[in-house]
Order: sequence, then C-alpha cells, then structure tokens
Amino acid sequence: MVEAFVRLLCPECGKDWESGPSDLPGHRANFSCPNCHATRRLAEFMRTESDLNTVKQFE
Repeated sequence: MVEAFVRLLCPECGKDWESGPSDLPGHRANFSCPNCHATRRLAEFMRTESDLNTVKQFE
C-alpha cells in the first residue's frame, strides 16, 4: 500500500515540508507553520492544486 503525502510551503517564511493528509486539519481550517507560526487556512500552505485535492479527499 502506498501512503499518500502532500507538500506544504509556508507563504510567510518559505519553509517547505511534507505531511500525511490524514495528519492535517480540513483545508479550510486554520493551520500554523511549525517554523514561524504564521497562521492561515491550510489551503494556503499547499504547494500545488494536486496537493490540495489530496487533502480534500481525506476530509
């Protein structure tokens, strides 16, 4: 079984990382960067539309 992951990018500090979509809140929920603690909707941290669609599938 292949585990899904999404790529995230902080719009404030530029930190990039990967996470399992089941470990994240819904795409409309507030989310904070683990590096600079900027808080925005999770959808704003998605690197690509594909990453956003993957998160939506796990909601």
